[in-house]
Amino acid sequence: MALIQDTDKAKVREILGRMDQPVRLVNFTQELECQYCRETRQLLEEVAGFSDKLTLEVHDFLLEKAKAETYKVDKIPATVLIGEKDRGIRYYGIPAGYEFATLLEDIVMVSRGDSGLSLASRGKLAGLKDPLHLQVYVTPT
Repeated sequence: MALIQDTDKAKVREILGRMDQPVRLVNFTQELECQYCRETRQLLEEVAGFSDKLTLEVHDFLLEKAKAETYKVDKIPATVLIGEKDRGIRYYGIPAGYEFATLLEDIVMVSRGDSGLSLASRGKLAGLKDPLHLQVYVTPT
């Protein structure tokens, strides 16, 4: 059974239709003892089917540990968004609910190579002297 409902498919196509350049979705998963790994992979397979600019790579977190380390992935399920270059965007857990819309918008931003930040925000970020590791945590509760 599809995770993306028929009523939402036209909107997903519309959003992904705004993509400029190709994006790779890199999924790290495992078959056993991983809550939401199977569902995350299925969701990404469905999303990748909406645009010829999207490709999906699936890697086993345990069997391909070196690849996971290359992408700095330390937990699963994990999804890496890569456009022209890897800008460090990672999703951990299943991007469902409100996070599904965020995933789609992030795919479009990665494909355009543009964060959507204002010039003022870009200026402040350019003034940072030390590396910044930003993490956003979301829970439906």
